[in-house]
Amino acid sequence: MVTWYEHARACTEAKWPNLAPVSRRSVAEALVTVTIALTAKERGVPEPRVLRQALFGWAFNPATRDQVPPPETAAALDWAERASLPVAELEDTAVVRRALAACARTLAGKAAARATQRRKRSVFYNALGYAVEQGHLTANPVDRIQWTAPAVAQSVDCRVVVSPAQARTLLAAVRGLSDRGAHLEAFYACLYYAALRPSEAVMLRESDLHLPGKGWGRIVLAVSASRAGRSWTDHGTARQERGLKHRAAHETRTIPIPPDLVRLLRAHIRRYGTTPDGRIFQTARGGIIQDSAYSAAWAEARKERPHRSAVPVAARPPSLRPAPRRRLAVAELRGARDRGRPPRRARRRGPAQDLRPLHRRAG
Repeated sequence: MVTWYEHARACTEAKWPNLAPVSRRSVAEALVTVTIALTAKERGVPEPRVLRQALFGWAFNPATRDQVPPPETAAALDWAERASLPVAELEDTAVVRRALAACARTLAGKAAARATQRRKRSVFYNALGYAVEQGHLTANPVDRIQWTAPAVAQSVDCRVVVSPAQARTLLAAVRGLSDRGAHLEAFYACLYYAALRPSEAVMLRESDLHLPGKGWGRIVLAVSASRAGRSWTDHGTARQERGLKHRAAHETRTIPIPPDLVRLLRAHIRRYGTTPDGRIFQTARGGIIQDSAYSAAWAEARKERPHRSAVPVAARPPSLRPAPRRRLAVAELRGARDRGRPPRRARRRGPAQDLRPLHRRAG
């Protein structure tokens, strides 16, 4: 009789090679929630924190299979194996609802964010599908349950979006943080003007850039590297270089960039150069810029230019992205006009309103 714990471990090992490091973490986090929910009463229950850490860092991380866990962790894993319900009991919809309810709550018992609920439910559903594939279940029991997926916002709160004047002010504040901030000015500008994710910007190479002496340029993105942690990558590094998010392997994304960003990138490369592999953003020792470094510099810059608003404007570097995402279509149209050709319709990936220019007063 296969238990849920055994099945979840086998599922993790089967999915691991094809998952991005960040997705591996997300799957492990969701399986921890479900596995704890699918346990019976058993003596010797570990402390909740120890149990979660044991499941997250050891049970659902195949990279640790050849390592010996600490005694406390080993004891928690032994308990999880003994207390885990058989997979066959998931034929009972009441048991499935117990797991779905756990996916909808935080550790404090409050309602989890809608995106978190959907993500964990998706992992649970896929794990059940793998159980069907392995012959442990006849059909996915979630399909028999009436459940409405929580709505996820498709629009951006305009109150947190940076206006052009605010962006210039914040970038100037970054530039004023001595050399520590000056070398990050172009990095933040890529997030604002080109809507790059931080994981894309840290891997930006000079060969990805077309920076003419005048007018609009372009970036041709090819790779990204999200920070997942050493335990979740193939090579034990904090980041792992991969293709672009939501795109096929080796697919690129071309982004028109305005003259302001062209000038910043040209000046940045002249001043700081590139790494041997062509990356334009680097630490003092030539390494990849860490999340903590660019987040700390941004927080310091915002203190220099406080905003009088109940809603934080661009509280974190990724918050710089929404405004230019709406303006990418406008940039494409302007570029077509500059080349003397009729503008073509912008490709859309979301609701139409997300591609409309964001009109708001500067300041």
